[in-house]
Formats: sequence, C-alpha cells, structure tokens
Amino acid sequence: MKKVTAALLGVAAGAVAWALRDVPTALGGTPRGKRIRRSPQFRDGRFHNAEHTRTVPPGGAADMARELLFGGQQRHPAGEVPLVPPVPVRSADGLHVTWYGHASALVEIDGARILLDPVWSERCSPSQAVGPKRLHPVPHALSEVGQVDAVVISHDHYDHLDLSTVRELTRTGDAVFVVPLGIGAHLRRWQVPEERIVELDWDESHEVAGIRLIASPAQHFSGRGLRRDTTLWASWAVVGPRHRVYYSGDTGYFDGYRRVGAEYGPFDASLIQIGAYGRDWPDIHMTPEQGVAAHRDLRGGLLIPVHWATFNLAFHDWAEPVDRVWREAKAWEIPLAVPRPGERIDVADPPAVDGWWQALA
Repeated sequence: MKKVTAALLGVAAGAVAWALRDVPTALGGTPRGKRIRRSPQFRDGRFHNAEHTRTVPPGGAADMARELLFGGQQRHPAGEVPLVPPVPVRSADGLHVTWYGHASALVEIDGARILLDPVWSERCSPSQAVGPKRLHPVPHALSEVGQVDAVVISHDHYDHLDLSTVRELTRTGDAVFVVPLGIGAHLRRWQVPEERIVELDWDESHEVAGIRLIASPAQHFSGRGLRRDTTLWASWAVVGPRHRVYYSGDTGYFDGYRRVGAEYGPFDASLIQIGAYGRDWPDIHMTPEQGVAAHRDLRGGLLIPVHWATFNLAFHDWAEPVDRVWREAKAWEIPLAVPRPGERIDVADPPAVDGWWQALA
C-alpha cells in the first residue's frame, strides 16, 4: 500500500511539474535600465497612469468571489462561434482589418501588415494546463496569417502577450516587435533577437514599412506575476501615408483620447476594447458605452469592437458587450463593423452588422 501511495504521489508530482514547466519562462524578464527610470510615467519603482486609478476597489475581491459563485450570467456562447477561414488576398493596398478574436488583429495598411496583440495559445495563462480557456478555436493558423512587418503589443498581460506565439513569430519571420517600455525584458528572455525589439514610451514612435507606430497613452496596469506595473502599457496610433488606425489596447475611459485624436487622428478605423469590464474595476477597462465615447473623442471612422468573445475574463454575459456597443453606435450614428473571428474587413466597404452572435446568447 505504501508503495502504491508513493507511486501515486510521484505521478501527481510529475503531473504538476509538467503543468508548470513553462511558468518560470512565461513570467518573463526583469525590466531595468535608464530609459525606464527616466520615463515621465515611472516613479517609486513602477509605472503610473496620468490619473489616480484603482484596479480593484476596497471590498472588490469579496464582491468578485460572490459574483463568480452566484452571479448567474451566461458567460459562454450557447453554441459554436462561427469562424471565417482565410481567403487568398491579391493585394494589401488600402485598409483592411482581420479580427482573430479577443484583441488579436491584423491591420493591412497602405501595403504594410501590422499584427496587434497576437495570442494563439489555448489558454491566456502562464500555464497551458490551467487558466482561462478559449471559447472558440483560433480561426487561422499563424502560418496562414503570413509574413508581417511588425508585431505591436499593448501591454504584458497574458491575454495580450503570449509566450508560445512570440516564439513562433520569432522562429518563422523577421518582424520587429514594437512594445511599450519594459516589455523588451520579456522578449529578451524568450530569445527574441535584440535587433528585433523596439521599446517606446508614450508619444514615441517607430517607422516600419512606411508606417509610423506611435505609442499613445492608455489607462491600465501591467504585470505577469506578483509584481505589478514594472512595464508600461499603451494604446497605438498606426499612421500610414494614406490611412490611420487606432488600437486602444486595454484601458479605462479618460480625457486623453481627445488629445490623441487631435494629434494623430482623424482615424479611418478604431479597434476599441469593449469587453471584460466590471463594477469592481471601473478605472482600467471601458464599458461599451465608454468605448463609443472614446471612439468619438478620437475622431474615429469605422468602429471595430475588440476584447470580447474569446476568453471569459469578467462577469457579464458573453454577448452583452457587443449588444451594448451596437445599441450605442446606432444612437450616435457611428459606422460599426462586428466581424466573425477570422473575417477580413475592408474599412472602405464594411459589411452591415447582422447580429450573428445573438443566436449564441
């Protein structure tokens, strides 16, 4: 009996070790250096928002636990999410956006191809054995995305910066990784070559393939382990010779959008975070109505909502964010596109919104 028990314990220990084998690497590196210390956003050993923000207000943890157990929301789709397979693309001219689910998207702008916050793993977690799991498959393999000129990261949370995806993009392509300050430490630990890492502070920019990538302010936080805010977070203005796109990353609503719109807009399209909001973290994720307000502040053209549908990261119903953003966009007569995962949108000729998600609500 003792031998059996010992064997079972050994198997259990081995299983735990296997599940956690990538966790130390996935946690990333330790950011340091003069550029970080000199950033206007950095003081007292960490990065700060322009305004005081709360990630979880006092008592919020208990409220979240109650909501998790007794909330009763439908936080998963009721059926299979429809996916759009890749289609042959003859030309990358103009402006097209392909949404892969959650915040991952490809922006084809004036001949360049910019990949935003790519996460291709089954879970957004330091371990692929535990953590939030996909609610729908990845619509396209990374090999089907094709070569890209730049990979742009908004911040270092696991649903935006994924170890295995970075490794695959590093192995199969030569795209530069354009990231907020400090995230280079993670990439270096993951063996991304130094010449392919560009770190930017807010309002700094980098040009690639004729496109200017500008790190603009956001109101959020960062962290992949116990320490928070050692890396910066950002939204992004993607500015080409003929077209402009804004990507919000994760952010609360704040008055900085008007300045971004005035300095870098107007935008032909904006990809705006609308999901994973909650009353216990009001400062660092926007509601759908706030997302529409941000789009208006930015002087956006076509609104493409992101950060919903793929991972269960909050306590609202699965379809609530997109229902609310559709209603609010109608009220303000704002052009809206709600692609299925994998669908490529021509910003100059977007498809009409058809409520495809409502059959799954």
